[in-house]
Amino acid sequence: MFLRLPTVRAKLTALVSLSVVVMLAALPVLSWLLHRQLVDEVDDRVTEAEKAFQTELDDDLADLTLASRILSADGATSRAIQTGNADRARQLAQVFVGVYPNIDVLILDAQGKVLAQVGCEHPPAAVDGMPELADISKGQEFKGVIEHGCEAVPNAPPAYVIGAPIVGVGGVVLCMPVDAEYLRNASAKLGLELALAVLGDDNKVVGATHEFPSGAVGAAGPTDTSIVDAGARSWAVQRFEPRQLHGRLGNVSMVAALDVSDIRTIVRRNLLYALAILAVAAVVSVALGSRLASIMSLALRRVNTALQRVEKLDYVHVEPVHTGDELEALASGFNTMVDGLKERDKLRTTFGKYMTETVMQHLLAGKVQLGGESLKVTILFTDIRSFTTISEKMDPQQLVGLLNEYFTEMVSIVMHEGGVVDKYIGDAIMAVFGAPVPKPDDATNAVRAAVRMRQALQRLNARLAERGAPMLRTGIGIHTGEVVAGNIGSERRMEYTVIGDAVNLASRLETNTKDLGVNVLISEDTWALTKDTIEARPVREITVKGRKQPVMTYEVTGLKGEPSLDQSDSAKIASARPPPAGPPAGE
Repeated sequence: MFLRLPTVRAKLTALVSLSVVVMLAALPVLSWLLHRQLVDEVDDRVTEAEKAFQTELDDDLADLTLASRILSADGATSRAIQTGNADRARQLAQVFVGVYPNIDVLILDAQGKVLAQVGCEHPPAAVDGMPELADISKGQEFKGVIEHGCEAVPNAPPAYVIGAPIVGVGGVVLCMPVDAEYLRNASAKLGLELALAVLGDDNKVVGATHEFPSGAVGAAGPTDTSIVDAGARSWAVQRFEPRQLHGRLGNVSMVAALDVSDIRTIVRRNLLYALAILAVAAVVSVALGSRLASIMSLALRRVNTALQRVEKLDYVHVEPVHTGDELEALASGFNTMVDGLKERDKLRTTFGKYMTETVMQHLLAGKVQLGGESLKVTILFTDIRSFTTISEKMDPQQLVGLLNEYFTEMVSIVMHEGGVVDKYIGDAIMAVFGAPVPKPDDATNAVRAAVRMRQALQRLNARLAERGAPMLRTGIGIHTGEVVAGNIGSERRMEYTVIGDAVNLASRLETNTKDLGVNVLISEDTWALTKDTIEARPVREITVKGRKQPVMTYEVTGLKGEPSLDQSDSAKIASARPPPAGPPAGE
């Protein structure tokens, strides 16, 4: 999805925003973790309370059991029941109530009627209406929880009851009410609010401390702690089932409630603080991310804009964004690249003044072998005649201006015809056709260049005559042959040129143009390659210094299909002579 956004800035901003969303999404997880931590602490607290309550209940029931056994085994109790002495029976019961003030005592006769009682506010007249105690007078012992305990009213709190029979005499019933006072004492010891409930369809509460939250019994689970809101307070509730309270009353459970209002308030406040911090961090992150995205986008946009201009050969530098990172290094590297391209273009422009585009591309591509390669080329030499005499009569500045004007005309023709200006030798030009990239018509191109140079010289001389400047006369020599073309020189300073006998011969041909009275002189090798496209006449064989074999030469008078060049001196002489006499008749 991010990859489809149109700009780098949009992508980076979206990335930062996603990070912020992830941070905000962590809030519910944080809230759950804090809630879980709170619940775990309450679980531990309730577990400890359950153990303490079980221990306390075990102690109380042990005391109740001991009292029932002592009282039922005491002969004084039996005699008091047999004689119907209620006062004596009450005195005996009072002894145990004095020791265990939280218990109620009923002393029964053989018919199950209550002879005496201590502690009950509404004692029953007999126990035959209590199914749990009806069989005590028959010798059956009972231990368990009774909903109303030893009280005969339905709203009395439940109690743990021990019924100990005295065989043939009656029995003793001891009740330990699990009333508000009992729960209050346990609550004070445990630090929890407690409720005694009979779980079922209606979750009946049979006893609870004053602060116990209403409605919390149904929300309490046997293993997990639940958080219940009651008014402005929050409670963590959990129930446990003391094994001692199992009996006919049903599934009796103790529900513990811990006031966690302050803790929950702290948790919520911390969550709000975390939310505020995350919100501030989000705003700062988005702002910084947007700023960073803008800087990066600006840097990349500048590079992209400059790149588009460089593609149009407008070599501009990128104004770097000073970030101190890869973006700044990118701009610096781009500027270095532009400088290199500018220098390369400058080099190409410089090369372009001396050679054709094809040759220049060949050289820039590094396709020239070091040390040279053998090529068949056509070499053209041209020189200004009597240049020393001209230079003696001209100011140096004027002389340079004249040479530049002359070279501009000649070189443009060489390059137009596919030649390479190899070098300038004073007022002479050496041009090569076929190096470094040979072509089948190199010889024709060289001769055509010579013809065009002669035509251009006529136009130049006309301009010079108008300015009163001396006119120029040139000679051109052309030869085709094998040369070695390549980089000549040293590793530190080298020059691309051609060397060989063919070069020397072309130079000698140019030198002989003056002696032979011609303007463009070519060798027989060149004439053989161009005779179908040029107009030429044979001159004569010449002997060149350094060569044993004479060289047949030809004067170029023009191109086929074009007007002839102005006649040279030798051509004028030849045309003035009478034609040679024919052979004698009969021969």
